[in-house]
Amino acid sequence: MALISKKKLIYPINEKLHFYLKKYNRVSPIHIHYTDLLRYTNSIPLYDKNDEDTLWITVFYNHEDMFHIHESLKKIYANLKADGHMDIMSHLYIDRIDLCTYGNTKPFRVRIVNQFNDNFDYFYVKQADASRVYGLELEDLLSPNKVSYMVHEQTLIEEHIAGIPGDQFIATKIGDSTLNKTRLIKEFVKFNERCFIRLLGDMHTSNFVVVEVPDFDDVSYRLRAIDFDQQSYEGKRSVYLPQYFKQNNPFVELGIGRITPQTLKQYQIEERSMVGHRIMASHYILNDLIDTMKSDRIAPRENVFQLRNALYRYYKDSLFLKCDNMGEILEESLHHLLRVLNIGKTNFVLKK
Repeated sequence: MALISKKKLIYPINEKLHFYLKKYNRVSPIHIHYTDLLRYTNSIPLYDKNDEDTLWITVFYNHEDMFHIHESLKKIYANLKADGHMDIMSHLYIDRIDLCTYGNTKPFRVRIVNQFNDNFDYFYVKQADASRVYGLELEDLLSPNKVSYMVHEQTLIEEHIAGIPGDQFIATKIGDSTLNKTRLIKEFVKFNERCFIRLLGDMHTSNFVVVEVPDFDDVSYRLRAIDFDQQSYEGKRSVYLPQYFKQNNPFVELGIGRITPQTLKQYQIEERSMVGHRIMASHYILNDLIDTMKSDRIAPRENVFQLRNALYRYYKDSLFLKCDNMGEILEESLHHLLRVLNIGKTNFVLKK
C-alpha cells in the first residue's frame, strides 16, 4: 500500500526556474497574485447538484476589488486560451470564484461564462510550488496530454482538466454494463507505467480524472493527472505507482481474470516506447528542464536518498546510487528507459 509520509513542503520558484519559464513562454504578463484573491470579504459554502457539501466555498469581494480582480482574471483566461486576444473575450464574464478549504495549496477556482450561450469553463489560481511546475511541464512533454499554465512570480495559473474524477467514476461508472473493462484496465496499466517513469506520485482517485473518448464502435478511456504537487518528492517507490493506492483497488480488480501476464507486459512496453519517443521529440527542452531541476531543491534530502536506493534495488542499476538530487534521479530514470529501449545511443538522447 502506498502512503504519503508527511504534509508536502512547498518550494518557491527560484531564479533559474523562472528563467526557464520565461524562455518557454510560461510567464504571465498579467500582474495578479494569489494573495490578491485572499482579500475576499464574505463567503458561503458551495454545494453540488445533489446538495452535498463540496468543501469549497464561494468568495465575494468589495466593489473596488471585484472590478480589478475580474478584469485581470479575464485577461489571464485570454492568455491561457487565445494568446492574449482580448477582442474575442469581451462577451465572457467571471461568474464565480471558489476557494478550496482543504489540501496543501488552497487553490482558487474561477468559473468563466459565455454570456451568449451560457457555456462555461474553469481555471485555477494557486500558490506557486516548484514541484508542481516541474510536474506540469513533464506532463506536457512526456504524456499524451498538453497542459496550459502560466506563472507570475509566486502565483500559478492552471487550466481546468476536464474529465470524471476517479472517485466519482468508481462510484457511478465502474459497475455500468456498458463499460469496456478491458480498455479501461489497459489505460490504467499505461497510466501506472507513465507515472512511474516520470516519477509523479500520489495518483489516487482524487488526483486523476477519467476521460471517455467515443470510438467508431466503442469507447476508449484516458486517465489524466490533475494534481502535480508530488512530482519527484516522496522517497517511497510505491508512491509513484498508482496500483498501490487502496483507493485505486477497483481499477486493479478489473484486471483480475481479464489481463494475462503477457498482455500486461505488452501494455507496459507500449507505454514505455511512447514515452521514449516523446523524450526523443522534446529532448532540447527536456534537457533545459532537467538541468534546471538538478540545480533546484524540491524534496528533503532523506527522500532523495530513500528513492535513489529504492530505484537501485528495483532496476538493479548502480547508476541511481550516484544521484544527489531529485533532478538527477529523474534524469537517470529516463536514461534507464532509453537504454532498455535500445535508443540511448541515438542523437535524441538526453545529455549527461
